[in-house]
Amino acid sequence: QVQLVESGGGLAQAGGSLRLSCAASEHPFSPYAVGWFRQAPGKEREGIACISRRDGLTLDAQSVKGRFTISRDGATNTVYLQMNDLRPEDTAMYYCAAGYLFSLRSQYYDEWGQGTQVTVSA
Repeated sequence: QVQLVESGGGLAQAGGSLRLSCAASEHPFSPYAVGWFRQAPGKEREGIACISRRDGLTLDAQSVKGRFTISRDGATNTVYLQMNDLRPEDTAMYYCAAGYLFSLRSQYYDEWGQGTQVTVSA
């Protein structure tokens, strides 16, 4: 069973940037897709970005389009989420997950990390 470990969360000011990392213990790490999700207190989990293993195709949620970028480094089994122009509403626990479908829906992901907290102050 692959283990996913997120890092890079923390406190940022509005307009600032953070880069999250998702490191996989398995090598080679070959899920069909890797996604980033977030969940704020009292809200449902939201899929915000995913990347396809086969061709590197990416998909972004409208809420983060133009601000967040997902990328991957095959050599290190790491997937990144570059977050720019952060807003207070981006405050949430961020999770990476490995799945079997290229989708932003969490039901298609079956391996999850423990999450990393992102807090954005106004």
